[in-house]
Amino acid sequence: MRIIKNSALAVSSFAIAAAVASPAFAQSTGAVDFENTIVVTGTKAKAINGVDIPATPKAKQVLDQTFISKSTPGQSINDVINMVPGVSFYNADPFGSSGGAMFIRGFDNTRISQTFDGMPLNDTGNYALYSNQQLDAELIEQVNVNLGSTDVDSPTAAASGSTVNYRSRDPLDKAQVMAVGSAGDLSYKRGFISVDTGNITNSGLKAWFAASVSSNRFLPNTGGKVAKQQLNFKVKQPLGDNGDFISVAGHFNFNRNNFAPSMSLYTQNSASRPVNSSSSGRTPYNWDEAQYTINCADTTSASASNTGYGAFECRYNPSRTANLRMNGRFTLADNLTLTVDPSFQYTKANGGGVGKLNEGSGPNGMVGLVGGNYYSGRDVNGDGVISSSILMGNASETETNRIGLLTSLRWKINPTNTLRIGYSYDRGRHKQTGEITFLNSQTGYYATYFPIDLAITDKYGNAIEKRNRMSYAILHQVSGEYNGKFFDGKLDVLAGVRAPFFKRNLTTFCFATNGTGGYDCPSPQDQAAYAVANPTYGAPQQRIYNYSKVLPNVGFTVALAQGASLYANYSKGLQVPGTDTLYNAFFYPVTSSYGSPKAETSDNFDVGLRMRAGRLSASLGGWYTMFYDKISQIYNQDTQTSLYTNLGKVEKYGFDATMTWQVDEHFSIYAFGSYNKSRILADILAGKGATDTVVNGNTILRSDGTNTYYTTAGKRESGVPIYTAGARVEANFDPFDLTVSVKNNGKRYINSENLPVYNSSNVQVNPASLPAYTTVDLSARMKLAIAGLKSDKSFIQLNVTNLFNQFYIGGFTSSSTPIGATTIPTVYLATPRTVVATLSVAF
Repeated sequence: MRIIKNSALAVSSFAIAAAVASPAFAQSTGAVDFENTIVVTGTKAKAINGVDIPATPKAKQVLDQTFISKSTPGQSINDVINMVPGVSFYNADPFGSSGGAMFIRGFDNTRISQTFDGMPLNDTGNYALYSNQQLDAELIEQVNVNLGSTDVDSPTAAASGSTVNYRSRDPLDKAQVMAVGSAGDLSYKRGFISVDTGNITNSGLKAWFAASVSSNRFLPNTGGKVAKQQLNFKVKQPLGDNGDFISVAGHFNFNRNNFAPSMSLYTQNSASRPVNSSSSGRTPYNWDEAQYTINCADTTSASASNTGYGAFECRYNPSRTANLRMNGRFTLADNLTLTVDPSFQYTKANGGGVGKLNEGSGPNGMVGLVGGNYYSGRDVNGDGVISSSILMGNASETETNRIGLLTSLRWKINPTNTLRIGYSYDRGRHKQTGEITFLNSQTGYYATYFPIDLAITDKYGNAIEKRNRMSYAILHQVSGEYNGKFFDGKLDVLAGVRAPFFKRNLTTFCFATNGTGGYDCPSPQDQAAYAVANPTYGAPQQRIYNYSKVLPNVGFTVALAQGASLYANYSKGLQVPGTDTLYNAFFYPVTSSYGSPKAETSDNFDVGLRMRAGRLSASLGGWYTMFYDKISQIYNQDTQTSLYTNLGKVEKYGFDATMTWQVDEHFSIYAFGSYNKSRILADILAGKGATDTVVNGNTILRSDGTNTYYTTAGKRESGVPIYTAGARVEANFDPFDLTVSVKNNGKRYINSENLPVYNSSNVQVNPASLPAYTTVDLSARMKLAIAGLKSDKSFIQLNVTNLFNQFYIGGFTSSSTPIGATTIPTVYLATPRTVVATLSVAF
């Protein structure tokens, strides 16, 4: 590619085309159409080995199928974007089928909006992202990451900051069959097949159908396993030759997993701690296989939370998800275009632990979950003995039915002015129950994947459960977006606004016993007696919460000389309290501040420079985010309990840098780096107390004479790497390709006091932070054109993850990290070195 000459026309053409030229840079059909249509001249700059740095007003990066396909087949797309600046993703297994934890610029995954063909993927209840339920990577056309903002038509309640959008590929014009088989370490096996029909009719009707199946283990010698199946299809019909179309697609994903191994974070003297000790449990320190040997059928273990049948690997974590998506573009007039994206999603999933059931009756003869204990009032196993300790599984069941709609109308006013208005709707029916079920005495596992299908009942015939609630999460949103070009196209302005109206219609059929999620669920026949005996508890009830906010999103790009451009963007983010937070508030009167949590908002600013010259493309940008009313868990001094509420202000700032360089026809280099600084602006209330708590010279709690506070003012948030840096080098000598990827993650503070970790005896068990670590991945490919298979999808590939077997702590469970220095978190271990061989054939 030649270097762009110094002419105003060339510069403005580049700036406009690179800024808004491609459907690869947006999420919904409306956003795709808007960005594609406002190009007035020039051609889009080409990605370099699958990496693009679009010159939009927002800090954004795009990875296409060229990049994605070099990863281990079956890998989660959320792991692939770990090679984007500002992104930190920790995989619970080497193959992407077991979940993980993701941060972007310090935003955890409950504050990151993710969409699939424009359809929102965050859980309707707690906004979590499930990386093990993403589309098969072979079917993803591209993924783009907005590092600090969202699109104006995003139908999300979760995006305080970043967004991840990926789109499925279109059917091919020519018929093709593609088959992929992979096998490797940890008993990994995967098969994938896709069939493209090609053009079926003269009007261009075409489709593809795909299926995959995979299985693997977690770490060496663990009992946990993963089994996954996926079915997908897409049918597309062009409507004329002006870009109009209608497509219908479906996705079905079935996971039959155990929980990924996790354990308490002790790193000092771990080798001396016995594996099956009830006092210490399993502790991470190296790849010693004996550390991770678990007998799930060991029901004599004193500690059900760490060993024997109670270990995480001995618990099921299954899911069944499906969705149907339609995307359509319709030209109503020469300058007027309508886009419509309806969708439907279904989820059935659970996860939980183990416990004991008393076959007798509880206080005052009540049965069900009473006082934190399970009572049946009958002989549930039929052995003729009323036992007080029947082993059982108590998973949390969730079933969701969700419908959505994104629609927009784009008006091309004239060649330099375009306007789009949109409407988004999202309605999730979220049923959450907690039935208990039997354990298989031979294996230690649940007798069924879904306890709701084999629930233990009480003496009245009711299913015994730990929760029972119904939620409706509803969104109505209107939005508008304007694009204007000024000064011969050198200045490109995007100005948008969205106004979401959220409704949370929540009903619980159990009693809230505290503000931290504690609930008792007596049998319906015993609820009246329970209410009399416990008048201070939150009774079964319905509450409706409404939230709304006007959220601007404005920015511009300015074309500079020699292919350079300046960009800036401001956006306001919003996260509405999730159902878990709101149900915890049921313990308090709705009129109190604890009973009505506020929505979390953020102000996000980006500014930077981009440059493209010949085979070199680069970007350097700075960013700043201010949180308001950040949702977290703190201590309530009035009730002596913890609860979810709003912390106040937290600020974050940093920079991101990216460079891609096509050295010559054989070599390319992609490098990136990011720095992240967060600062909590105040100490956080911890409880009552008249004196400070000082351990080894560190003030753990400071007192004002009445209350105590965690010493968090001026400290960093925990769990987030201070910096990330990486590089990817590709060598291509046809028919051989070699790709080496390197990722370095900086140190992470374990708690938000940034102090060493102390146990209950005030003994230091961890330093203040986890050390930095570096991983190296390798992908080697031989194309099969030499065997007469001419498709670029025909190849033999070898993937090695964590080439040098680097041991490190992956991430904290539930993307949650402690505030105080005396809380020891539960963590996931790193994924070990894993080798996978793949044969892909297309014809």
